[in-house]
Amino acid sequence: MALDQSFVGRTYPPTEPYEVGREKIREFAEAVGDTNPAYTDQEAAKALGHPDVIAPPTFVFSITFRAAGQVVEDPQLGLDYSRVVHGDQKFAYSRPVRAGDRLTVTSTIESIKSLAGNDVLDIRGEVHDEAGEHVVTAWTKLVARAAEEA
Repeated sequence: MALDQSFVGRTYPPTEPYEVGREKIREFAEAVGDTNPAYTDQEAAKALGHPDVIAPPTFVFSITFRAAGQVVEDPQLGLDYSRVVHGDQKFAYSRPVRAGDRLTVTSTIESIKSLAGNDVLDIRGEVHDEAGEHVVTAWTKLVARAAEEA
C-alpha cells in the first residue's frame, strides 16, 4: 500500500545530542580506508585550521540515519522496514564535523513517491551543533520494495 502523501513536510523532534569523539572518528576513517591525517592527528588538523580532528564526510551518516529512525518507526506512516533498501545519500556541509561536537539532527520528510509499486521516501536531516549553528544537511533516500505477488 502506498505511503500517505500527507506526511510530506512532517518534521520530527530533534534528537538528543550526539558527542563526536576522536576515537569514533579514527575508527570510522580506518573502516573506510581513508588515511587523511586530519582524521587522526590533532596537529595535522590544526595545521589545516581546525581546532581538533575532523571526521570524513560520510561519518555523519551514522548520526543522521539513526535520526531517520524516528520517521521509519512512525506507526502512522506505515512503512514496512523489512522491505526497505537504501537508495541514495547526499550531504551539504557548512563546516566539517569535529571531535567534541555535540550534534542534534532534525528529520523532515521531503517527498514520498510511488514508482512501479515501490515507495520512495526522501528524508532531510538538518544537523546542528550545541550552539545551534548548522553543520551539515543530509538527504537519505529509502526505497520500500513492492510486495511480491502471491
